[in-house]
Amino acid sequence: MSVDTATVKKVASLARIAISDADAERLAPELNNILGWIEQLGEVDTSSVEPMTAVIPNVLRLREDVVTEGNQRDAVLRNAPQGEHGFFTVPKVVE
Repeated sequence: MSVDTATVKKVASLARIAISDADAERLAPELNNILGWIEQLGEVDTSSVEPMTAVIPNVLRLREDVVTEGNQRDAVLRNAPQGEHGFFTVPKVVE
C-alpha cells in the first residue's frame, strides 16, 4: 500500500488535525516507511507461537468471598450530609 499526499490530508482531516501541504508531502514518505515495516512483520512465521493475552503470565491472587464488617448502615449514614429512612438523601437533579 502506498500513501500519497491526498491520503495524508484525508487521514489528517479524519483525525481533525490541520496540516499544510508541505507537512503532507513530508509525512507521506514517513507513513510509507511505517507501512513497509508493518508488511515486514506480516512475513514473520508465527504458526508455532501460541496466542496470549499478556506479555507476562498473570495469576490473580484471590481471596475468600466472605462478608466482613457487614450491617453497618447506621455508621455509614452518619457520614452522609443527609439521610432518610436508611438511605442517602440527595438533591433532585431531574425536574
